[in-house]
Order: sequence, then structure tokens, then C-alpha cells
Amino acid sequence: MSVAQQIPRNALVWIIICLFALVAPHVPRLPLWVLGVYVLAVSWRIMVYRGRWSFPGRWIKVAMTLSGCFGIYVSYGTLIGLEPTVALLLTAFALKLIELSQRKDAYVLLFLGYFICITEYLFSQDLLITLYSVLNVLLVTTALVALHQPGEHQFNRRTMRVAGVMLLQAVPMMLVLFFVFPRIGPLWSVPLMSHTAKTGMSDFMKPGDVAKLSQSDEVAFRVSFEGEIPPKSELYWRGLVMSKLDRGTWSALGYWDVPPDEQRGRDVDVVGAALEYTVIMEPSQQNWLYGLQYARGNTPGILHASDFRMYSPVPIEGEYLYRVKSWPQTPIEREISPWRRRIETSLPPERNPRTQQLSRRMHAAATNDSDYVSAVLSMFREQPFVYTLKPGLLPQENPLDAFVFDSQRGFCEHYASTFVFMMRAAGVPARVVAGYQGGEINPTNQTVIVHQFDAHAWAEVWLPGEGWRRVDPTAAVSPTRIEFGLEEALQEEGSFLADSPLSPLRYRKIPLINQLRYRYDALTYRWQSWVVGFDNKTQFQVLQDMFGEVSGRMFATVLLGSWALVFIPVAISLLRRKPTRVMPPVDQYYVRFCRQLARIGLAREQGEAPGPFGRRVEAALPAYADQVERITGLYTRISYAGERPSRANASEEEEEFIRLVKRFRPERRRNTEP
Repeated sequence: MSVAQQIPRNALVWIIICLFALVAPHVPRLPLWVLGVYVLAVSWRIMVYRGRWSFPGRWIKVAMTLSGCFGIYVSYGTLIGLEPTVALLLTAFALKLIELSQRKDAYVLLFLGYFICITEYLFSQDLLITLYSVLNVLLVTTALVALHQPGEHQFNRRTMRVAGVMLLQAVPMMLVLFFVFPRIGPLWSVPLMSHTAKTGMSDFMKPGDVAKLSQSDEVAFRVSFEGEIPPKSELYWRGLVMSKLDRGTWSALGYWDVPPDEQRGRDVDVVGAALEYTVIMEPSQQNWLYGLQYARGNTPGILHASDFRMYSPVPIEGEYLYRVKSWPQTPIEREISPWRRRIETSLPPERNPRTQQLSRRMHAAATNDSDYVSAVLSMFREQPFVYTLKPGLLPQENPLDAFVFDSQRGFCEHYASTFVFMMRAAGVPARVVAGYQGGEINPTNQTVIVHQFDAHAWAEVWLPGEGWRRVDPTAAVSPTRIEFGLEEALQEEGSFLADSPLSPLRYRKIPLINQLRYRYDALTYRWQSWVVGFDNKTQFQVLQDMFGEVSGRMFATVLLGSWALVFIPVAISLLRRKPTRVMPPVDQYYVRFCRQLARIGLAREQGEAPGPFGRRVEAALPAYADQVERITGLYTRISYAGERPSRANASEEEEEFIRLVKRFRPERRRNTEP
């Protein structure tokens, strides 16, 4: 193999650094054995560099490849999907290091590193992830630069400086392409095969589901209102409408469950002023969106169901920005169809008989359906019901009977489910609504931060002449939960984020921590709204404001003009730069030797040969005469010998010369020349 094709030690070190830096953000979603492959690959390649091991043979590489594929299949249950595909790519990235022998192999590995850097955006587009990706791009570029420095056999941190300059030169073009390059939708989509992360509400609910979600401090979405923010008690973020009850589990109606003539919502006459706001939703891998009462999306692509909820035709697999108008005072569906009444009053037969009997008695004693609703809420308020995250398990058989008459301890889903059951048992149309309630107002930028622990379930009851009315039984049991939030409601119990002791939300009473958290969240919101939310509509508006007419000619002019503005200054600087001769390492260290002597008053005269200069130094510094003689002799023999010794001997002499110069430390004193 020629010297030009060998991988310098400096480049190999930077490649190994890139290897671990690129896999780091994927660690939480990778099997542990993949990390073991990385350690094995790096160890093997280091042993090959030291000459103790050899490169793997063909059959060993085949065995490693097949083992990696089999391990991915066993870990994920499939080889198809985003997570197993990325894991397979990362495993191949590590194994490629073992056979890294020539520069062409390093090119393949580093270009693959750029691609792996992009894969992190398939899972998150957070600001910190973006900054870390920039660091990874810098590291891969540094390794690429080091690959073109064949004489660099020591680890050199200055290589990163060259890579940094190259990336800074690319920033202007990156900004121009960000604003000008057309925003087009993806040519394909890759579904997430695993919902291992906390994704928020699911399309079914049973006692305990919302309580588990309420122990997470992750952000569900952020909201920015145009105008004054409504009180926290009015912030009911409606997401899912659950109308089916089967074996104690509430679920939403599917597309095929709704007849064609019922799939389109009825016309509604809006009442009152509209609330306008923008929602930036975190990835949920679900279709439904969140909004206040009677929400209509202003963003293209948002659909509206017959039960007046919003949803997206595709799962939300990235941060999603949408704009909404809501009319909270608008009555919804004052006239109910026979099919809707039948669906919203159906109950499983012979389930929870004691609760059904209690419901019929209370309804018979009430004047009308509205009075019956008030009576059930009074029962929750006056009897010793407790709002808690630790309600205990209910029996599989007749769980609501056990809750109403025995335990009387539950979370929001217990009360919403029981209330809707009691309404339906009396023939009153009712359904469970799942979403979020409240939110934390960030004083830095006046946005509402809705966390997963704000997850909530309530009820909607249909009343004649009024339509669907929101009823929250939890407010009757724990008004503090609705007015002040989950933390205040569970203060005595001490169960708020009990499983997250390091969450900054548990230390909101410390001003410094809280202020830093608010500022970072405000910065995140700006990033999401300005960069992640920069869609084709926003791009068109920005270009129209800047250039007026938006056309193909305008795009071509801006692109060509931006290229000229970026490339012409770079070309001029390169053309004006004078060619510099790279000084050999031996000459560099001899200059260092002369500089050390000049500091103590023994400067080398212009044109003075190394021999006479060395003898003059020996006379002035008798204590260092042996060192000076040896250094001068080696330098003269290496640089001026008529016949160079063999390559091995020359290398040994050069190493000895460099070692002697490094050890040479003359005293800082003025000497008198003879």
C-alpha cells in the first residue's frame, strides 16, 4: 500500500471520536449489545494499528454482518421500520471501522457519518439536538481534513480549526437555501414502529392510564395566544372523544364506526369573540390535535370530525405547528340525531348493577336532566371521595360499583368514567373527553406550556336546547386541581413527579432554576416557531415581503446572486494568498532551538551557518556544550549530508534530534561572548 493511501494516526483518532459522538444521541433507543459492538470495533482497530492483530478475514466479516442483522431482528422483532433500520445502520457504521485500511474506506465511513448525523432529526428536532448535530458535522469534517494530512502522525487539535473555518464559509449559503429553497413535502414517510417513548393520550382509556401519564414532566405542546390568555380553569384542551365502552375501557369511534351521513359535523352558529392561538405540538405518533371548545384549524391539512375534534390525516412524528380559532361559548349540536343518541347512551348489559340502580333512582328524583347532572356532582362533592394518584386496584368484576360504594379514591379518569356511566344508565347522552387541562404560563414570552402531567379526562353531557355541555366531575372532588394545577392538588400526598426526582419542575420554588427553565423554554419556542415551523406558506410570505413577485425567475436570480456573494470573496482570498512552503519537522525544531537561545541573548546572525553558530554557543554556554554539539551535529547530518542514510536510520536520527530539542532548556541569563 502506498503512503498516500495510508490513514494517518491523527485522522484515525478523529474517526474514532466521530464514531462515539454520532452514536451518543441514539443510545436511549439502542440495545446495549450495539454499544458493545462499538467498543469491540474500536479496540480491534487500535490493536491493528499497533500491529498486534490483523484485519478480519472475509468469513469473519460475513459472520459479523449476519450476527448484527440477527441481533437487530431479535431486539426489535422486525427489520422494517425506522428504529430497527437506524440501529442496523449504526451497527454497520461500527463494523466498517474494523476493516478501515485505506483512505477510500475512510471516505465511505465519513460520508456515512454525515448521513447518520441527519438520522437524529427523524426522532427529534429539538434545539439541543440541532446544536449537537452541528458539533457532529464539525467532528466529521475534522476527520475528513485530517485524512488529507498524510504527514500528521500525532493527534492535532488544530485540525478542528481548519474544519471550523470551512463550515463558517458555508453558513451564508446555508441561510440563503433555508429561506429560498422551495419547501416541498416528503417524497415518502417512514412510520415509527415502536411507541416506547411517552406519546401522550392513546385512543382508549381505562382507570389508571391518565394517572401514569400524569407522572411525566415532558412537554405535550406549547401555545401562544394572540391577546390575553384565558384563566387556567377555562383551558380545557380537547383532544379525544370516547363514546364506546367495552369491558371497562373507553375508546373513540373509528372511521368505519360512523355512518356516512354522520361523518360530517353539523353546521354551528358561532357565539362570542374568537380566541386565536398557535400550537406547537411535540411528536406523539398519534393523529389527534388539541384545541379549546369548538376549535377550527386555520392550517392546511387539519381535518374536523363529526364530534367536533381536530385531527391530522397522518401521525404527528415531528414537531407540528398549527393555528386555531376557538369559540368557547358556542353551543355545539343543539339537535342530536337518533344514531348519535343511541351511541352516546349505550352501556354493556349487566355491568355495575348497583351504580345503575343508583343512577335511575337519582334521575327519577330530579326535575330534569340538568338537575340530575347537579345531583351527581353533589354526590361527588358531599361524600368522602378522594382525588389521588394512588387509588389502588379495582376488581375486574363491576369496578365502578367498587369505586362508588367502597374505595371512593380515584384520579380524573375514575370520576369522568363513573359520571358518564351514571348519565347513560339514566338515559342521558354523555361521553368521555380526554385531553389536557390548564398549563403553565411562561412569563418570559407569555406562552402556555402544557406538560404530560396536565393530562386530564372530563365529560360532555347532551342537554335539550343546550347541546353538549362540558362537565368536569374532578372539579367537584378537587377544585384545586382545576384552579391551580396538579402540583397543588397533590401537595399533601407528595406524589407529584415522585418518579422524577431530578426534574426541574420539582424545584420551581427556587427562583434561579425556575428562571433558567423559563428562558430555555422561551428559546425553544422561538426555535420551533421560526425554524421548525418555517413551512412553505411562511416562506412564500417572507419572499413576497422581500421581493414582491414570487416567480421561478426570482428564485434563480436570488440563488445565483447568493452563490456569487459567497463564492467570489472566497475565490479572491484564495487567489491572493501567496503559496507557502511547508517547513519540514526537523527545520521547525531547529528554529525552535535557535529561538530558545535567542531568549537568553544568543541570537543566530543572518546567514550564519549551523556549525559556526553551534561553536559560538558552546563557548558561551560550556554547561550545555555536549547538548549543543549533539543537536548541531544531528541537524547538519540530516539536512546537509551528501548521501542520506537509509530511511530507517534517518527516522531514528530525526526522532533523536526532536527529542533532544524538546529537552534542551538553557538558563535565562546573559552570557558574554569571548
